[in-house]
Amino acid sequence: MSATFNAPLARRRRRAALWFLLPACTMFAVYVIYPILSSIVLSFYDWDGVGARTFVGLANYRELAASETFYTALKNNVLWLMLFLLAPPIGLLFALYLNQAVRGIRLVKSLFFAPFVVSGVVIGLVFSWFYDPAFGLLKVIMGHGIPVLGEESMATFGIIAAALWPQVPFCMILFLTGLTSLNPEIIEAGRLEGAKGWQLLRHVVLPQLHSVSFMAVTLTVVGALRSFDLIAVMTGGGPYDSSTVLAYFMYDQAIKYFRFGYSAAIAVVLFLCMLVFIVYQLRRLLRSEN
Repeated sequence: MSATFNAPLARRRRRAALWFLLPACTMFAVYVIYPILSSIVLSFYDWDGVGARTFVGLANYRELAASETFYTALKNNVLWLMLFLLAPPIGLLFALYLNQAVRGIRLVKSLFFAPFVVSGVVIGLVFSWFYDPAFGLLKVIMGHGIPVLGEESMATFGIIAAALWPQVPFCMILFLTGLTSLNPEIIEAGRLEGAKGWQLLRHVVLPQLHSVSFMAVTLTVVGALRSFDLIAVMTGGGPYDSSTVLAYFMYDQAIKYFRFGYSAAIAVVLFLCMLVFIVYQLRRLLRSEN
């Protein structure tokens, strides 16, 4: 009798769960899945955004493979990725420092958090003034002007330094949230076993922050690969396309030159780069949990 009663109840619960999931799944399909698929399809066409599409097959990808700007953008994306990965460990250090019950620590936390809430455009303008070789603060500090954004060898590093300024507080907030949820009994057990300092951090604290670390690294990598706003504000991809990245190269081809098919091919390459890394990170997370 009980089993007979529970069967319809289980079906109703599953049906209710599907109805609750339907709006979110519909939004995800319309605003995520459909744009991805349409971009992949568009990458096989030549289209100016107005006239009829012309199927060109893999011509956009062949042109992309022969483009020097593409390899410059790809190299800069790798550079962004490598240097941006400094944000999670630095954010963790700040989080450990700020996770203390000290008088005035809330004020210090707000000062550290302030860069994260500032608009990327504002950050770009502030750092452009900071680097200005005529009147910038960097000139005052160094004693002479340094054309950071005007030199091909320095422009990308100058933009990445500006981008790290808000990214570090973002990672810091993630780790602060994780530190508040640590199990005090495990920490106390570690101390009783003689763990302290680096040993306590490595063997007791960091394992409990594994999911937070995964989130911080993944979001940092995605932020590095989709970097756009600071480049648009500070250099416009210059000088001579030396600071461009895939996201800005994609925008440049679509908005300035009306090459939407070629731009879609760049978007597909960027999407594949993100997908490979995210799948790799998810596999590592699942293996560690098993």
